[in-house]
Amino acid sequence: MDLASRAPDIASRLIQCLHEGVVVFDTDSRVLDANPRFCQMTGFRPDQLAGQPPPYPWWPPADAPLLSRRLARVIATGAAVRVEQVVRRADGTSLPIVVALAPVREPDGRAVGYAAVYTDISDLRHARLDSAPDATLEVDAGGRIVLANAAAERLFGYAEGELIGQSIELLVPEAVQARQAMGAGLELTGRRKDGTQFPAEISLSATQTDAGQRVFAAVRDLTELKRAEAALRIQQEHTQSIIATASDPFVSIDGQGFITDWNHAAEQVLGWARREVVGRELAETIVPLALRQAHRDGLHRLMSGGPSRILGRRVEITALHRDGHELPVELAIWRDGTDTEERFHAFMHDITDRLELQAERESRKVEVQREQYERRLQQSQRLESLGLLAGGVAHDFNNILAVIINYADVVAEDIDHAAGHEPRRWETSRQDMAQIRRAADRAIGLTRQLLMFGRREIAQPDVINLNDVVSEVQQLLHRTLGEHIELVTSLAADLMPIIADPGQIEQVLVNLAVNARDAMPDGGTLIIETVNLTEAEEQEVGHPEVQATQHVRMRVCDTGTGMTRETAERAFEPFFTTKSTNAGTGLGLPTVFGIVTQAGGQAYIDSELGVGTTVTVLLPATSQIPTVAAKAPKRPSATREGQTILVVEDEDALREVSRRILARNGYQVLTAPGGAEALELVRAHEGHIDLLLTDVVMPQMLGKELATKMRVVRPEIEVLYMSGYAQPVLASQGTLDPGVALLNKPFTEAQLIEQVRDSLSSRLP
Repeated sequence: MDLASRAPDIASRLIQCLHEGVVVFDTDSRVLDANPRFCQMTGFRPDQLAGQPPPYPWWPPADAPLLSRRLARVIATGAAVRVEQVVRRADGTSLPIVVALAPVREPDGRAVGYAAVYTDISDLRHARLDSAPDATLEVDAGGRIVLANAAAERLFGYAEGELIGQSIELLVPEAVQARQAMGAGLELTGRRKDGTQFPAEISLSATQTDAGQRVFAAVRDLTELKRAEAALRIQQEHTQSIIATASDPFVSIDGQGFITDWNHAAEQVLGWARREVVGRELAETIVPLALRQAHRDGLHRLMSGGPSRILGRRVEITALHRDGHELPVELAIWRDGTDTEERFHAFMHDITDRLELQAERESRKVEVQREQYERRLQQSQRLESLGLLAGGVAHDFNNILAVIINYADVVAEDIDHAAGHEPRRWETSRQDMAQIRRAADRAIGLTRQLLMFGRREIAQPDVINLNDVVSEVQQLLHRTLGEHIELVTSLAADLMPIIADPGQIEQVLVNLAVNARDAMPDGGTLIIETVNLTEAEEQEVGHPEVQATQHVRMRVCDTGTGMTRETAERAFEPFFTTKSTNAGTGLGLPTVFGIVTQAGGQAYIDSELGVGTTVTVLLPATSQIPTVAAKAPKRPSATREGQTILVVEDEDALREVSRRILARNGYQVLTAPGGAEALELVRAHEGHIDLLLTDVVMPQMLGKELATKMRVVRPEIEVLYMSGYAQPVLASQGTLDPGVALLNKPFTEAQLIEQVRDSLSSRLP
């Protein structure tokens, strides 16, 4: 059998295998065959289709005339036709398809029928409709629903199969009338499957297809929008009620600055009736003349759409009353409106009373600051006066103490010699001399505290690390505090150096520890903390007298009984104490204050009853490297034969006891009561003089002047000063001048001999 005779059989097999549905018709439009894919698509069995004349069960009856015309055109012209159509399945549901109609011809070209190829486009059409955000329906020319997307199913409660072929009025009763006004934004009533109705906005658009005119309806549920609009109306009505009854003036202006609203409070505060101001320019009504142009410029900037620093904020301005007087008001401004109509609103609050109260508070604050300044100035003046008094008294008092302790030591030695033969007889005398010495030592400590407090003590500053001082004195602090108090230290690892006298800083720590111990009779904790202050913390110190520089901060905190604010404010005052008469001198904290301020720092007290006390010490930091505290080896203590010392002292008793001490230690001693006598003695003395031991403060000629003149006569002479108050003549900035040797009064025999040997040691080979 040749290929031509097999062609119909091959074509039949190919049709059976195609993915598209295929139906073959004869020239009378009867169904000759339908492939399995078409039966699967439509749900019809082959026996239901064979020999079927038009109208076909899958074809909508309304479209039958159109189908007949298309089939006749295909047979008559032999031209293929491709159209988009909706067909019906056996179960009554709809199926969107594209159908291609083409003639079937004999080899001689004669048409013997035609074939229809059906392509399922339901996925494509659903995807196109489902991409729409609103419920979307496709409706044919008769108003029947052809297609519905998933949003429509959710909105109306119907499955798509329940909607296909139904009239659109099932869902939108007024839809047919709405088709006369094709377009967007039509507000109608929608109806769900359960019978409930809802406000809907429907947008209609028509298009012409091969299947006839199609209308696409986009339906949007307006329920929430209507609810929001109703709430907005209520809110607006409420807002208008609030504005009308508000106690603060309210004003609205348009984009050109003309008043559109004005409440009753504005009438009361600004003097203008509403009817008088609505329609007037705001600047001409309540803005002072000098500020009007700035107001207009500001409004122009607002209208330009740029950011504004006043919108949504409270702004203080000056408003103009109708009678011409000005009043300060605070504005709360906001903007609303549309792109074509801008509006600005503001509540105005009269702040005259507030500003007067604020001014009163500022005045009171200034008064308080002035009182604090005057109190500090008075305290500073009292301290300065006391310092001067301490310095003046200290010179004579230390001379007296030096005489007392040294003659007491001499007498004590005599008693010891005498007691060798009759110890019991001299025991009472020995105890009496010990009491005299202890009283003298207490007087020495008190005098030294007065000098430290009054910043008259000669300091010997060095570059030190505060942590080193704390560590060195820690063992002493443990003994001072006792076992019932825990000592805790928190020392910054990177602490910056400071410039201070290490001995004086030790005195600060001891004084603070003693105070803390007395405040914790039942035990507690003492914390010593050191830290570098950051720049931000420098700003938060809260004390204007602290200079803008880097500081090291030391805090000494106890968990004791604490102090009242009044007590804390007076704690640095000399002789002020809350302790019993025999428990303290009232110079512990003042001494701390004097040492710290002499080092260029500041000290503050924070205390609360029942909580404890914190003393904060701020000391200026330095970039210098701390000095290594290496002790130099002592020179030989032996004296050279014939070493001669000239003692110049205006206090007879002290001059004599000094002579006796030096003489019995192997020195040749010359004495003079003053500078003039000393110079005269030197000129007359033919022998060698190795050391000038001179008082600093003497009548007619100070020790420093004497030393200068002495070195003119005896250039090789060494000088050792002695004084209980040397600052005015020997020190700069409260520190000892370089190269100056000073023996502090009162001194013991051991201290005198050690200082003399140190001064003479440079003359030894």
